[in-house]
Amino acid sequence: MSLPYLEDFLLRLRTNNFSEKTIENYDDDLRVFEKFLDQDVHIPFSKFGKAHIDLYKAFLTSRDRKTAKGPHTRKKAHISARTINRMLSSLRSFLKYLIKTDRPCPVPPEAVDLVKTPRLKSRVAEMDAFQRLLEAPTEFEKDRFTGLRNRALFETLFATGMRLSEILSLNRTHIDGSGRIFVRGKGKKERFVYLTPRADRHLGVYLKERKDAFPALFIPLRGRNANSEKARLSPNYVEMTLKRYKERLRINVPLTVHSFRHAFATYLAEEGASPAALQILLGHESLDTTTKYVNPSDRFAEETHRKYHPLKRAE
Repeated sequence: MSLPYLEDFLLRLRTNNFSEKTIENYDDDLRVFEKFLDQDVHIPFSKFGKAHIDLYKAFLTSRDRKTAKGPHTRKKAHISARTINRMLSSLRSFLKYLIKTDRPCPVPPEAVDLVKTPRLKSRVAEMDAFQRLLEAPTEFEKDRFTGLRNRALFETLFATGMRLSEILSLNRTHIDGSGRIFVRGKGKKERFVYLTPRADRHLGVYLKERKDAFPALFIPLRGRNANSEKARLSPNYVEMTLKRYKERLRINVPLTVHSFRHAFATYLAEEGASPAALQILLGHESLDTTTKYVNPSDRFAEETHRKYHPLKRAE
């Protein structure tokens, strides 16, 4: 059984200028809900009630997708609470659309409450670890081009706080010598990000090494000789390269490419940057999202404790 009005909902998103990636996520999330109704509880959408909401959460939260009706036959990996909440939010948005357009809605959107997300330990590495990571391409890469490119990429990520998708979509024309880069981010929101002199210098050295005419700012090694103007570095390569550097440097803090963005926000905040400025630099729509990115490091917490504790003096 197909979910009624799903195509109409997706069309509404397109006409309201949502990005294709956002629309794709809504579609994927609601297709999961559609399969839950059809294959697990065996009811049409019109019969979905408040009592089924917990069954749907159980279906999503269980590692083997167990529900109250028994184990699901298609075992899948465990998904995080944040991903589950995104899927529940997609269902909420769909229900709100039905009400707004006077279509039949079996349950109120507010009945779909989100699951509790765990408060994770800060995943921001100390500054010396990031310093070593930024310099890793120079130390570890035997190929000169690869070392210069990866160094410029990492330095630019840390200098600007850009998302990986944003930096990999840049073209050479975005680097104009002004120290500013114009970025179009999630939801087609536009903003400027700013290079440090250090990042600008490494970008300049890397671009000077380039002998091709390809438009992409960061190209794969084969891109120098490939007969394709679509040559562009892949996200998987960057993630795997970072993992390799991290292992060789023996950095034991959980660290991904997205950690550069968290570190950018955290260290600027520790130096006194205002949350409003960070919100603009990160391209967040909500200030609440920005505050989630700012995770004070253990070093900063320790220094604060030593400085401000009322019984800090030994007596």
